[in-house]
Amino acid sequence: MAQHAILRFEKHKGHPAGPLEAHHERKKEQYASNPDIETSNYIFHIANRDGRYYHFIQSRIEQARCRTRKDSTRFVDTLITASPEFFKGKSPKEIAAYFQRAADFLIDRVGRENIVSAMVHMDEKTPHLHLVFVPLTKDNRLCAKEIIGNRANLTKWQDDFHACMVEQYPDLERGESASKTGRKHIPTRLVKLSKQARAIEATLDGINPLNAGKKKEEALSMLKKWFPQMENFSGQLKKYKVTINDLLAENEKLEVRAKASEKGKMNDTMERAKLKSELDDMR
Repeated sequence: MAQHAILRFEKHKGHPAGPLEAHHERKKEQYASNPDIETSNYIFHIANRDGRYYHFIQSRIEQARCRTRKDSTRFVDTLITASPEFFKGKSPKEIAAYFQRAADFLIDRVGRENIVSAMVHMDEKTPHLHLVFVPLTKDNRLCAKEIIGNRANLTKWQDDFHACMVEQYPDLERGESASKTGRKHIPTRLVKLSKQARAIEATLDGINPLNAGKKKEEALSMLKKWFPQMENFSGQLKKYKVTINDLLAENEKLEVRAKASEKGKMNDTMERAKLKSELDDMR
């Protein structure tokens, strides 16, 4: 199976970096949005700053004396990983070497002085690196557009990243450019939410007169976990309109099956009210 080096950027504007920092630095005891995370497992820094992300970002912008607007991108979250097959059989030391090389590539491009944090997570199914940086140009302008660029520039980023990594890891292949395939990246958490929706639907499918009570409680329990995750992810969903439509279609199927299975009884529960409210908000 083909193995690919993976590099993705996500721009962040004027809102505080607190939630991102809490996730990257594993400051929560539990992660309801991602049950795969085991906070006791192996994580480490490649680069780190004292203090909070937000304070360093603000300080770096002020030091550069650059102009900002409300819609200015103040920091960029970079995700670096590889196909899951690439990591199979590799020791923690070998995995750390991969991320160190990848981080060096990014640091050389954006400037070490602009790095907020570079944190490796080996506590999920696929090891990955989160590298956060302030998008300052060499002449001290806050301009993510110039550093990351448009679709053509992003393709160049991917080409250069692959060229850097393949020198050390010749088995890595260059994936097809998104500009050619037209495919959009679907966030991992959204995929998991979609799977949860299908699991709820499967539970409702299995309802019959003999197990109606048990199945109903099981479905309601799953819905209670599902709603908070949807709320946490609602902001990011705006970027993925096609995926939202798919998710809404699944939700509509779930609503129809709930009506058929429970013969209207679900209309009297709080979970049904929350589902309708969530769908209205998302629309």
